[in-house]
Amino acid sequence: MHRNRSIVQSLVIAAAMTAAPSLARAQTWPDRPVRLVVTFPPGGANDIIARLMGDELSKRLGQQIIVDNRVGGGGNIGAEAVARAAPDGYTLLQASVSNATNASLYPPNPAYNFERDLTPVAGVYKVPLVLDVLPSFPAKTVPEFIAYAKANPGKVSFASGGVGTLAHIAGELMKQMSGVDMVHVPYRGSPAELADLMAGRIEIAFDPLPTSLDFIKDGRLRGLAVTTQSRSSSLPDIPTVGEFLPGYDTSVWVGIAAPKATPPAIVQKLSGEINAILATDAFKARLQGLGADTFVISPEAFGAFIAADTKKWTEVVKAAGIKAE
Repeated sequence: MHRNRSIVQSLVIAAAMTAAPSLARAQTWPDRPVRLVVTFPPGGANDIIARLMGDELSKRLGQQIIVDNRVGGGGNIGAEAVARAAPDGYTLLQASVSNATNASLYPPNPAYNFERDLTPVAGVYKVPLVLDVLPSFPAKTVPEFIAYAKANPGKVSFASGGVGTLAHIAGELMKQMSGVDMVHVPYRGSPAELADLMAGRIEIAFDPLPTSLDFIKDGRLRGLAVTTQSRSSSLPDIPTVGEFLPGYDTSVWVGIAAPKATPPAIVQKLSGEINAILATDAFKARLQGLGADTFVISPEAFGAFIAADTKKWTEVVKAAGIKAE
């Protein structure tokens, strides 16, 4: 009995000694600038919001947040760089939905796996895609559009910002759930696809809300629906696809991740500060002005969310036979 008690006490002491350095680092973190790797180019909505969040975090943490744009590989290059960084809280990743879709779009990389090598910290925002059509398009609702597409199999074209983008995969998910036969037309980004849509060369575009918002507000485009589970605060009068196709839920989500083995105390501290920023009216208003809504979630729930999203998109990509270009 005494021997067993001694063994247990020894294990407790050993665990405490192992945890002590980690707790000490967490208590003094950060004591120097923190690097936030962004996998999108400067100037876009993702980069703008990353810098807004960085500014607010700098004020709260007392250290500068340095945005480091690492573009390429569909986001894999930046993510792999963070995965290989020291797990000390000084290198973070602006994680996004591309990390979930890339798992099935790119060949397995033995040196990097998002779920294995990174720790989810916090959500930041969600952006819906919008099903954009011309105001003159005959279908005024999602059910009408589905009926129109079924009456014209293989003749309706839907546009996206490129093969393997979320907009492309979201269109394939709608095809699978509704049974319609649409032809995918990929473009190099939103400006080109929206130009062809407004010229009448394609029937519908799955486009991120920020790039469609002004065109919808000034009447040049009509939004049939948004793809998120809930309606967008920027376009509250436009229904969701899920209101007509139960279970349909697609969003451009963005959050923060850190290298695996980052001390839990640092993860929790960072998560708390980010969620406190997201709760402020000022930050909510800035996001809404960009067509985004806050994405408040705990590290544990964020990890479960990413795992579920990865599984969903793996199934959709496999069924559609999509290959990254």
